[in-house]
Amino acid sequence: MKEDEKPTPSLPLFQRPVWVACFAITAAVVWGWAYPLIKLGFDEFAITPEMTGNKILFAGVRFTMSGLIILAMAKSMNRPFAMRKGSDWGFMLLFALMNTTFHYASFYIGLSFSPGARAAILNSLSVFLLVIMACMFFKSDRLTTGKLTGCLVGFAGILALNLGGAESGRFTLLGDGMIIVNALCSAIASLLTRSLVKRVDVFVGTGYSLALGGILLLVPSLLFGATLPQITWWGLVILLLLIGISALGFALYNKLISCNPVGKVAIFNSLIPVVGAITSCMCLGEPFYWKYVLAAVLATAGIYIINKQKN
Repeated sequence: MKEDEKPTPSLPLFQRPVWVACFAITAAVVWGWAYPLIKLGFDEFAITPEMTGNKILFAGVRFTMSGLIILAMAKSMNRPFAMRKGSDWGFMLLFALMNTTFHYASFYIGLSFSPGARAAILNSLSVFLLVIMACMFFKSDRLTTGKLTGCLVGFAGILALNLGGAESGRFTLLGDGMIIVNALCSAIASLLTRSLVKRVDVFVGTGYSLALGGILLLVPSLLFGATLPQITWWGLVILLLLIGISALGFALYNKLISCNPVGKVAIFNSLIPVVGAITSCMCLGEPFYWKYVLAAVLATAGIYIINKQKN
């Protein structure tokens, strides 16, 4: 190296392309497993589709515990817990409502009225909503031809999973409708994550949002007399797995969103419906169709097209 040349500074871990891909894929895969696990949890805790309060309670326990685990980890790593301004707590409440309370209230209700594979497919709408919305609100996320093409290819994967008419079922308000509401909440929450990092440490903020959002699910359900009708050892194992999925998935995803262009990270969530569909077939005995393979190819192609573009 010549004397007048300066070494190129290395990127932080969560901004290195290879690690961004690894962490984002990890979050997507664990979230994909949540679909069959939630439905298995409903069975183990004897929660039937009409038991709305019980489903909200189940979700509340999961996210309250996930948030507390993240906050305990943040404490052990000496992360700063203070909000930068007192008024930032209002934003945290909004973030908790969108990221956890409304997001998962609609998700748990919708999932109980829809096959796991179908719910995973519909929920992937959040990926493409987020990529487009990020380009509208953030200068760092420009709507390039590559991003648009990648979104269209990935969206084609959603359509491919719905090929076959009768086997895909019919639209239902409590099933498909609630999953679409959930997808919209997810996209909005991801956009808000960029503002979260300006107000509090992103790791701590993730813990706050899950714990606070979980409590906002837990308390009302308990006040209305909701319970877990039966408790089994396998049901507790499933609940612990779901708690771990939330803690790991949100910690990784929110950190990535906070320091990378949103579209570059969000597009990896195209893998969630594929993983959700496959694991639902494996764990729930739902039929497996060739269209799942086609969807996986299209989702992977969409990820590649978007991530090879320069912002």
